[in-house]
Amino acid sequence: MNKPRPLKKGDQVAIIAPAGPADKEQLTQGKRVLEEMGLDVVLGRHVFDVEDDIETLDQKRLSDLHEAFRNPAISGIFCANGGFGTARIAPMIDYAMIKRNPKIFWGYSDITYLLNAIQKFSDLVTFHGPMVASDLNDEERTRETESSILSLFTGEPLTYDSRRSPLNPITSGTGEGRLVGGNLTLLTNGLGTPYQVNADEAILLIEEVQEPAFKVNLMLTHLQQAGVFDTIKGVVVGHFQAEPDEYKNIKKVLQDFFARASFPVVENFQIGHCQPNYGVPLGVNARLTTSPSRLEVDAGVSCFSTNGGG
Repeated sequence: MNKPRPLKKGDQVAIIAPAGPADKEQLTQGKRVLEEMGLDVVLGRHVFDVEDDIETLDQKRLSDLHEAFRNPAISGIFCANGGFGTARIAPMIDYAMIKRNPKIFWGYSDITYLLNAIQKFSDLVTFHGPMVASDLNDEERTRETESSILSLFTGEPLTYDSRRSPLNPITSGTGEGRLVGGNLTLLTNGLGTPYQVNADEAILLIEEVQEPAFKVNLMLTHLQQAGVFDTIKGVVVGHFQAEPDEYKNIKKVLQDFFARASFPVVENFQIGHCQPNYGVPLGVNARLTTSPSRLEVDAGVSCFSTNGGG
């Protein structure tokens, strides 16, 4: 799996919106955060576009994605926000071009579909992390969320333990493998497609937003019956955003589902639809332990990666 090169001050990065139009005020606020890190930020031409025609909309989103990867002046690509529809553009992406132009690609939620597709067909490490408009705006942003982006500059590995949030083991043990996954709905939607997550001997990250407990159970069961859990080495349970009463039901679903798992499962990682929202690279090696509860993740960027031509 190829790693993109790290960012440095003065680098140009692009913001695109492949899952839905960005809120202008929130995007402006989030853009300023990246600029204060020393980055030169450019916007995709269609980040605010709304179209009634789905085909036209998909072509606009695709063109922003392709232009950002193809442009040698751009070192990183940050998604503005989530939404829906990235599965529609996945078959149209020029993965060979992306493989020739490896660079940081950062987002989550509906972007999960693209994170997994680019990993699979471009052999490129991708990043599950806070998005510019929805997570870095003035109302939502926390210092921890903002600081999680700094690993893109330093190339340091990540250690996530109980100093960041209380981590609760559901099943005990130690597991090591590639960190893969993302939003539970998108992972389930990808089953049976060319873009299905490859969880073979991997550590699987799952997170979700505003889905009821019964649907969480259905999706986990779907993954199980599709063989996703057959050879995995561990499960990292990120944030499951829900109203307090429903969250209790979700926690019971998770506890019951994983109670007899043969691999370690740890819950309450602040990854996903939450604040703080910690960014993590996907496709790199990780180690999950339960005594103590800790996730160690290799760096997602490499000083030895170089960009090729488009």
